[in-house]
Amino acid sequence: MLVDRIWPRGLRKEAAHLDEWARDVAPSGELRTWYGHDPVRFGEFRRRYIAELAQPGASAALGRLRARAAAGPVTLLTATKDVSHSQAAVLAELLGTDPGGLRSAMAPDEESDLGGDAACWAHLVCPECGAVTSEGHRSGCSSGAASATDRSV
Repeated sequence: MLVDRIWPRGLRKEAAHLDEWARDVAPSGELRTWYGHDPVRFGEFRRRYIAELAQPGASAALGRLRARAAAGPVTLLTATKDVSHSQAAVLAELLGTDPGGLRSAMAPDEESDLGGDAACWAHLVCPECGAVTSEGHRSGCSSGAASATDRSV
């Protein structure tokens, strides 16, 4: 499930093979612009983003995301390079998962019992075959040969 408001550059929609593009749970354009992916602002971004998620439209979308997560594993996809300081990390926290490093990104007084199994994370999707690169490429993808070598290092 893609949790970005804007489609990732360089990724063809038909190659993405997503179950859903959940734009309504992504931060507003205004909040994204203010945040600018500055890790120093993450605490305030998190607070403002959670407030946005409490608004009617976003709250309903978050409810749908929670229902899908309750029914089985959900992969949160984002084009953000610093996943631990992203909306995906906040969503994983709200879904009751720890995306490996979220605890260390939180201030000690923000830390809570996040519980649950670790979320399945991917911020890299192969533009050629649409597969999550950490899970391997689809058969016949020419990018897969180089990536398989990179992963074994």
